[in-house]
Amino acid sequence: MFAYWFLYLLSAIPAFIGVRQRDMRSSVWVAVGLVFILAIGFREQVGGDWSNYLRHYYLAVGVPLNQAVGSDPGYKLLNWVMAKWDWQVYGVNTVCGTIFILGLFIYCRQLPVPWLGFSVAVPYLVVVIAMGYTRQSVALGFFFLALADIERGYLLRYIVWMALGATFHKSAVLLVPLGILLYRAGWLWRSIAIAATAYGLWDLLLEEYQDHLWQEYVDEQMESEGARIRVLMNLVPSLLLLWYAKRWKKLFPAYDIWFWLSIAALASVVLVGFATTAVDRISLYFTPLQIAVFARLPVLARNQLSPQLVRFGIVAGYAAVLFVWLNYATHALYWLPYRNILLG
Repeated sequence: MFAYWFLYLLSAIPAFIGVRQRDMRSSVWVAVGLVFILAIGFREQVGGDWSNYLRHYYLAVGVPLNQAVGSDPGYKLLNWVMAKWDWQVYGVNTVCGTIFILGLFIYCRQLPVPWLGFSVAVPYLVVVIAMGYTRQSVALGFFFLALADIERGYLLRYIVWMALGATFHKSAVLLVPLGILLYRAGWLWRSIAIAATAYGLWDLLLEEYQDHLWQEYVDEQMESEGARIRVLMNLVPSLLLLWYAKRWKKLFPAYDIWFWLSIAALASVVLVGFATTAVDRISLYFTPLQIAVFARLPVLARNQLSPQLVRFGIVAGYAAVLFVWLNYATHALYWLPYRNILLG
């Protein structure tokens, strides 16, 4: 348990102090990034799906490439390459962890207080997702890269990142249409380009499996414990975004994209009771709302609350999230104790 608190404090202390350094090449960012990548990549028997990911790796050992690559081809190809090099599942996890952390860092760099955004991500996105849902964590890493680019107006880059993310977890295809909301000018051609991209990715990655996925997640009412709590975690930042809409539009970019993500997050609060696991998996892509909103809240709420008080409240709140999850979550036992092959 100490390892998780150590990771959280690495981000929480500079977040509380209010360090604003954005240069990812600085020694502090590089050192912290390496610690997180090693913690994710070289973990041993940590995460609820550990045995499934081991199975993915061993299925890629000693087989031709055409047999190794199937559903989620990016992840299957990575396993095949790591098997060829005999880097074991740790090689797979290290590459996946690097993509996730790099994407998260690059997005956080654009925030007013980068460390605050990163600290918000640690308790759930890093500890639970990056160490438990490897394929979807990579899709989220690419989504962070896509968000960083779309906030700067780069539509093509957004599409490329989301296409890459979809090769690791096909659900990322659902995020491609967000690019339509980039700006109002040229919306028709942009819509045509994005529709063509989304259809191509759907046809390539999802069409073959759509009936199976619908039956598994909706018809059979597959349950996901803790889904309602995870969905509710996106409720507060969604409401805050709507509350501070005018100020956001004045100070920060891409309001329309975050607005529709917040609407989707609010809708998931209602829909989670009808298709728990399906909504739970899709709502993972709404968790960047927590980072985008809370890391900007000290600026958004400056006229009502002191920035330091807001930073303290956010850091304390996510410390409580980590405490509750480690001590009371049903599946936390799969993360405890933390093991890493580099620690012996």
